[in-house]
Amino acid sequence: MKILAFTPSLRAASTNKRLAAWAAEIADQNGAEVDLADFHDFDMPAYDGDLQEKGLPPGALKFADRIHKADGLLIATPEYNYSIAGNFKNAIDWVSRVTPQPFRGKSALLLSASIGAIGGIRGLWQTRIPLEGLGVFVYPDMYTLPHAHSAFDPFGKFEDEKNQLRLEKIVKEYLKVASALNIAQK
Repeated sequence: MKILAFTPSLRAASTNKRLAAWAAEIADQNGAEVDLADFHDFDMPAYDGDLQEKGLPPGALKFADRIHKADGLLIATPEYNYSIAGNFKNAIDWVSRVTPQPFRGKSALLLSASIGAIGGIRGLWQTRIPLEGLGVFVYPDMYTLPHAHSAFDPFGKFEDEKNQLRLEKIVKEYLKVASALNIAQK
């Protein structure tokens, strides 16, 4: 089972980067082949139909290729203004123009780390919409990490073991479902 793990957060010290790395490590420990991507690799301009007529930007093509090669997606996305991260929505808009559609038939687990008390859940609900519209099976449960600014120690480990155990549980459950979906599609 091949998993593409990433966060659209570009900040070097992003708690969502830490969360994506932890989820990727758990998936790897449970038999998945994990591609942990840096979203800087997928740099692309704001979607513009006139630009599209000239061809898709290299960052969009690279992102589409990595999605094509994956069976499932682990996405740790921040919540921006109660919604989806703008650069991720932009990337989805570009990649949705690729044929064959790379998102169709994939599965995804959505995760979010936030300094707020509800852990970015509103952004996750908004992120589900375009992914499901493009044919992604988004795992029903989502992982949120509230108060993420104090959730990790200086070495990137969880301060509270309950958060680690909760993440392990949901990633393992997702991998079982994603593997079954992947087998069913072949």
